[in-house]
Amino acid sequence: MFNKFKQILLLATMISSGTLLSSAQEAEKLSLGDAMKMALKNNTNMLNSKLDMQIAQKKIWEVTASGLPHIDATSAYQHLFVVPVLNFPGTEISATNKPFDKTTGLGTISFMTLKDGETVNLNTTPGTPISLGVANNVTADIQVSQLIFSGSYIVGLQASKAYFNMAKQNDEKSKLDVIETVINTYHMIQLAQESRKILSQNLDNINKTLYEITEMNKQGFVEETDVDQLQVTVNTVKNAINQIDSNLELAYRLLKIQLGLKDTAKVELSDPMESDDSLVKTSMQLLDQQFNLDQSVDYKIIQSSEQFAKLDLKLSKANFLPTISGYYNHHMQLNTSSFNFTPKDLIGINLSLPIFSSGERLAVVAQKRMAYEKAQNTRKLVSNSLLMQATQYRSDVKLKLEKYLNQKKSNELSNEIYLRTIEKYKQGVSSSMDLMNTQNQYLTNLTGYYQSIYDLQQAKSQLEKLFNINQNISDKQPAK
Repeated sequence: MFNKFKQILLLATMISSGTLLSSAQEAEKLSLGDAMKMALKNNTNMLNSKLDMQIAQKKIWEVTASGLPHIDATSAYQHLFVVPVLNFPGTEISATNKPFDKTTGLGTISFMTLKDGETVNLNTTPGTPISLGVANNVTADIQVSQLIFSGSYIVGLQASKAYFNMAKQNDEKSKLDVIETVINTYHMIQLAQESRKILSQNLDNINKTLYEITEMNKQGFVEETDVDQLQVTVNTVKNAINQIDSNLELAYRLLKIQLGLKDTAKVELSDPMESDDSLVKTSMQLLDQQFNLDQSVDYKIIQSSEQFAKLDLKLSKANFLPTISGYYNHHMQLNTSSFNFTPKDLIGINLSLPIFSSGERLAVVAQKRMAYEKAQNTRKLVSNSLLMQATQYRSDVKLKLEKYLNQKKSNELSNEIYLRTIEKYKQGVSSSMDLMNTQNQYLTNLTGYYQSIYDLQQAKSQLEKLFNINQNISDKQPAK
């Protein structure tokens, strides 16, 4: 009974594992919106951009903390091989006369004879030695410091906040760049898949015609040249399909890199290719929108650069201001000598006042002022360039839209001509050369038609990036 239970459990485990393995091997279907969200979450450039923002946040606190109280502790151990000693000799009055020793300073230094003839001597005697230190000692200092005033600190706070704003703007620009590349790659895969689908259908039709012509050739109704011409056409279409398959493989790998996925991951596109009325409608809606210069990421970044130049000028002027800081110090010793005047507690204020630098600071201010003027000129140039770019991109979308509409008509006409030629060829009215020419014309127009779709979509994504159309896309993972 127990063995049977183990067999059932093993079988259930194998079935479950097989189900999980099968599920793991299934391709993940992604819409364009899902692909953009996944890229914003996993793309390497976006990950680095988020880290740059975190670094900027820490930079703000680093600058802020430099003006807040600091507490530092230091400790040291010292050993004196010879401890210095200070000796103050004493004096005594004695009847004994001692020779004076110049080296030690001991002996009789003066004498006096009394009325009774007795001699009294004033002698120096060795005093009690006083140690000026200890052989082994451990000292510790605790210092509390506080910045009271600094012009550079005030400007530094403003610059750190501007640095964070710049990081946010660079993150926004990275976001738009990633979205643009994902959109273009997604559309490229859609067009390749649609082209392959049409070519495969076309190949089926040609193979069917080839079979019919081959049978007619066997019965002597058509020449073998006609069969060879159709076979050449079949080979041409097959080569085109093989080339598309190769391009699709590379495009999918590129998309997986952009989405931050492993190369072994399997993905499929779920959105159909945008064309016909939908493509025309979204293009016209985009052309109706107006360009707002203040919403442009490039304009925001150039404004931040101008602000940095202005803050740099303020920093150079702040170098003329004094710097004031206060401090409190507490000193401790493990061993102390009897002769020790080191204070235990100390409080003070430091003042640094720039007085004269031979014009060095003035030269720095002049350079920063000119750099600020250059930044202002650059902002004006970028402003005009972006306005001109908006006009150019808008015009490009109009031209690509008109080209798409014309190419669409040409593709429809060439398809009708090709179908009529096939029927005429089957009836013996048209030659194999006519069929091959119309086939090449149809393939050429088909390629041009899909190329016009891709060109229009690429022009649209370029204008959408300039307009910040996709700036509000969330970077949350799509629901599975």
